[in-house]
Amino acid sequence: MSTAAATAKPGFDRQGTLDDGARVDTAIRTFVAEFGRSAALHLESCVHCGLCADACHFHLATGDAKYTPVLKLEPFRRAYFRSTSPLAPLLRALGLVKAPTIADLQQWQELLYDSCTMCGRCTLACPMGIDIAELVKEARHGMFEAGLVPERLALMDRAARQWGSTATPGEDLPDILAEASREHGVEIPCDLPQADLLVTAAPAELGEHTGALAAAAKVLNRAGVRWTMHREGFDASNIGFNNGDLALQEKLTRSIVDTALKIGASTVLLPECGHAYGAARWEAARWYGQALPVRIVHMTEYLDELIADGRIRVAPVGASATFHDPCQIVRRGGLEAAARRVLAALGFELKELEAHGVGGLCCGGGGGVVSNQRAAPLRQKVFEIKRAQVEATGAERFVTSCGQCRITLEMGARAAQWDKPVESLLELVADRLVDER
Repeated sequence: MSTAAATAKPGFDRQGTLDDGARVDTAIRTFVAEFGRSAALHLESCVHCGLCADACHFHLATGDAKYTPVLKLEPFRRAYFRSTSPLAPLLRALGLVKAPTIADLQQWQELLYDSCTMCGRCTLACPMGIDIAELVKEARHGMFEAGLVPERLALMDRAARQWGSTATPGEDLPDILAEASREHGVEIPCDLPQADLLVTAAPAELGEHTGALAAAAKVLNRAGVRWTMHREGFDASNIGFNNGDLALQEKLTRSIVDTALKIGASTVLLPECGHAYGAARWEAARWYGQALPVRIVHMTEYLDELIADGRIRVAPVGASATFHDPCQIVRRGGLEAAARRVLAALGFELKELEAHGVGGLCCGGGGGVVSNQRAAPLRQKVFEIKRAQVEATGAERFVTSCGQCRITLEMGARAAQWDKPVESLLELVADRLVDER
């Protein structure tokens, strides 16, 4: 019996009514469907050097070898070598690679969903160039199809399928925005038939964090942009991207892009959300089979552009700050310099974290981990690494440009009784706008 089978936890979540055999068959069939040229090259290239372990925040926080990133791919790897690899018939005949079992898949649910944020730091460290983060995302697709997703994430998936958002039905968006407009004293347009810019949100911004919507509105109104939010395409977070639900990922992506086309918008503006950037900016074209018909930008790069073009001006803060680099925006998305230019415009003396930029450590909550309550103890251990790095800088302020990172870090701070606030780059810009009139 494998170690995984011996230690499988019976409490791991299941959805649907498939029996164990059907779940395994579905997972393996879906794994095999993902084995294109890139996945095959990556799976064949691993030399088991272990360098990815020292890059993973979960391994660093616990010292537990089970969190070695490439180990998270074990059922995926076995399915490849048994079914698609050049030596597959021989490996099956000699029993050299065992087929994944339901106990394996249950155990790996934790490794794929609770202890991986798809941050890509392991990918950066791999001497063979294996994109472990991308392979984890592909493995999650098989787990989703087999109905082996953490129930908290599955619940969010079902809500998004019904409503188009994990937060609210689209029909409620006008009322939410009207209330936010009254609360914060700023105009937030909704459902305009024509606009140049379609603005999207993350789920938390439609609930407890409407200040982010108000901040975006202040900036865009000051810049004179013709913009709107729209009930037909407004939630950019894309839980399908995180869960491995490709059908939902496509549905949510199309709702945004097609709504932009409907209202004549040339640009879609994504919120301060990391995985929104990965799903909409880098993967949207796969659903259209060609270059996207609209430009998709993250809030950070849009702020950078508005400041560079002189369309908005900000008053300097006059303090020192350190910056948490969101993985999907910086390491996977390339916006390291943009955030630092905005921080410079705000007059911050930047004191970099020990691990920063493309090598920065994850907040510990990406990839749906922040929404997965059973992963909370593990997230809190990761937070202690970030806390120590922040304190070592001696910076007065702590800033990030991802709302999910901010929520994760705030949760970690509460658990650790740490009183340093985590600030939004967007909200700092909105608060420091200079009135040119």
